[in-house]
Amino acid sequence: MNRRTVLKGFAAAPVLPLMPGCTRVVGEAEIPVTPLNKPRKEWRGLVSTRAYEILFEEATERPESSNLIYETREGTYLCAACYLPLFESRHKYESWTGWPSFTEPIAGHIATKIDFKMIWPRTEYHCVRCGGHQGHVFNDGPPPRGERWCNNGYALKFVPVEDALPALRG
Repeated sequence: MNRRTVLKGFAAAPVLPLMPGCTRVVGEAEIPVTPLNKPRKEWRGLVSTRAYEILFEEATERPESSNLIYETREGTYLCAACYLPLFESRHKYESWTGWPSFTEPIAGHIATKIDFKMIWPRTEYHCVRCGGHQGHVFNDGPPPRGERWCNNGYALKFVPVEDALPALRG
């Protein structure tokens, strides 16, 4: 069994409506991902305090506070809350911003919305399964897509390619 086969097995039913505020799912998943109907407070005991603040209160970690910016091994980056795979390591790059950055997410696993917290509009993105806030996408990334998916490291869990991906958590 390879990673592609495993990733295909991560979804079950048709996609339900997006979490509140999100306007679109990025790309089309090979198999639709079913969003969880779980109150945010139930995630408190499953993730660290800092991860909870980022994932479910939309906080942002300090630059260079996560060791994932230095991660260079092959593998998959999962949502730290529900373990849905969000990024493949081949799309990670050094953006010199202090946060893990990627050129693209796994199709159908990210939903976006516009936020005005910094006065000007930015595109915020969330895990499509649990609604956990991940970061923001900017149009200053490398070719060919020109996108920088700037992620909070505390919102991710890295699984090296030689390890099995964990079962989805819900």
